[in-house]
Amino acid sequence: MSEKQDELTHFISYLQNERHYSDLTISSYQTDLLEAKKFWQNNGGFDGWKNVQERDIQIYLQNLADRKLARSSQARQMSSLHSFFRFLTRRKFIQIDPTQGIALRRGEKKLPEFFYENELKQVFDSLKGNQPLTVRNLALFELFYATGMRVSEVSNLTLHQIDLNLQTILVHGKGNKDRYVAFDDHTKKSLVKYLEDARPNLLKNDAEQHVFLSNLGKPLSKRGIEYVMQKTFNQAGISGKVHPHELRHTFATAMLNNGADLRSVQELLGHSSLSATQIYTHVTMAHLKSDYEKYFPRNKES
Repeated sequence: MSEKQDELTHFISYLQNERHYSDLTISSYQTDLLEAKKFWQNNGGFDGWKNVQERDIQIYLQNLADRKLARSSQARQMSSLHSFFRFLTRRKFIQIDPTQGIALRRGEKKLPEFFYENELKQVFDSLKGNQPLTVRNLALFELFYATGMRVSEVSNLTLHQIDLNLQTILVHGKGNKDRYVAFDDHTKKSLVKYLEDARPNLLKNDAEQHVFLSNLGKPLSKRGIEYVMQKTFNQAGISGKVHPHELRHTFATAMLNNGADLRSVQELLGHSSLSATQIYTHVTMAHLKSDYEKYFPRNKES
């Protein structure tokens, strides 16, 4: 194994064994770093990670901006480079971190997208009937809405994590962090119907423990969930592109709008810092302001 490969291999091993990141997260880091390496190889040469300078990082970031990549993608690439070179510095592979003086210009922070209650009712009402996939989809979207779970957490959910009596789920979250979430009676009813009536009809292997299954009896993947949601919501009359994360946003916004404490919502969402949860207060304030401007009598005077 060459020295160049060895530095990246050390980093990947660190993410796996010390940080306990998921395979998907590790793959994203690796893809970002190899993409940067390929750029440098094609534009003046790459002489090993130890020889990357601050100017090389700046040129690469300018290339990302020139390609009109989304700011979130640019930020992710920068974050991957920063994490990697900080690791190399701490482990004494290099003396100076070439990313330490570089920061992306902050763009305007987008408020999270969410669904209105009547839109979700429209979707839930469209999922009537006893077809196994219809019953599965209702349980799936009820669960997203009632718990605020991430799509990866729902995709990886297994039977033993659900306690139907206590109406709680033990969620295995990001960074190997576990938390409990609760669910309501509507969700329990949908889950019980799916687990007792529909899932057995989808099951092909009795040893399969994943909760949500495809029509082939395999665990429903993240991509599979995204596809099912897009198709179901569009058929129910919700136009445009949708994503399961918007159901997470909807859960958080609904909780805060109905008086939940910010810390409680942070716990339920599995956010490591309160600042990540605070974005939802901006959502609720934005809509309060919109309603105020729309309905307060004096705003109609002109």
